[in-house]
Amino acid sequence: MDPVVGQPLSPHYEAGPIALSYVISFFGSLVALLCTDKMVRRDGTLDLSMLACGAVALGGIGIWSMHFIGMVAYRLPVAVAYDVPLTALSLVAAIVISGIALYLAGGKRFTRRGWLAGSLVAGIGVCVMHYIGMFAMNMRASMDFDLVIVAASVAIAIGAAAAALWLAFNLTELAHQFIAAAVMGGAVCAMHYTGMTAATMVCTSAPGASSYLVGDSNLGLAVFNTASVALIFIFSRIEIDDWLDNVRARARRDALPPASAHPTPTGRPGP
Repeated sequence: MDPVVGQPLSPHYEAGPIALSYVISFFGSLVALLCTDKMVRRDGTLDLSMLACGAVALGGIGIWSMHFIGMVAYRLPVAVAYDVPLTALSLVAAIVISGIALYLAGGKRFTRRGWLAGSLVAGIGVCVMHYIGMFAMNMRASMDFDLVIVAASVAIAIGAAAAALWLAFNLTELAHQFIAAAVMGGAVCAMHYTGMTAATMVCTSAPGASSYLVGDSNLGLAVFNTASVALIFIFSRIEIDDWLDNVRARARRDALPPASAHPTPTGRPGP
C-alpha cells in the first residue's frame, strides 16, 4: 500500500550495497595511504600530482563512493532519484576537502598543529558532503533531522578524520597500512550510517522540482565499478612512480666514478 501524506516512512537497508560500501571505502583508504608515502619527494618538495591522487582516492573513492553506495542501500517505500548538480557538488567537495586536509596534515612534514587543523577541516567537510548528498535525494518525502544525532555524526566525522590522517602519515609498513585502511573504512561507514539515522522521512504529495535527475537500481554497482577503475589507475601511477625512482637511483649510481684502488702494504695501488 502506498504511504499517505504526512506518514513517516520506514526505511530498510540492503546488505549487498552495505558490503560494497565498506569494500570500496577500505580500498580507497588503502590507496590513499600509499599515496601519502609518495606525497613529499626526497628533496622535501611537495608532489602535487600525488597529492591529487591521494585526494581522489580518499575523498572521491574512500569517502564519496562509500557514501553514494550507502545511499543506494537505503531503501524507502517511495521512488528515489538523485539531483545531478547536487550529487556532483558533493563529489567535488569530498575531493577538494580531502586534498586540503592531506596538505595541512603532511604537505611538508607531519605536525600536531597541521594534523588537528586537517582533522577539523576534513571532519566538517565530510559532514557537509554527506548532508549535501542527502539533500540530493529527490522523492515524495521531506526530512526531519534529529540535531543530537547530527551532532554525533559530526563528532564521529572529526574523530574519523583525525584517526585517518594520523594513520596516513605515521604508518608506512604495508601490513600496518592494511590495518589502518580497515579502521579508516569502518570509521567512514560509521559516520555515514549515523548521519542517515539522523533523518526521519515524512511522505509528501510530490517530489521536489529538479530538471536534472538520475535514478536506477544499478547506480550503486555503477559507482563501485567506476571507483574500482579509478583506483587501478591511481595504483598504476604509484607503481610507475616507484619504477621511475628506481631507474633514477640506478642512473645516479652508474654516474658515480669508480672507486679508487686500495693501496697495498707497499704503498702502491693494488691491481
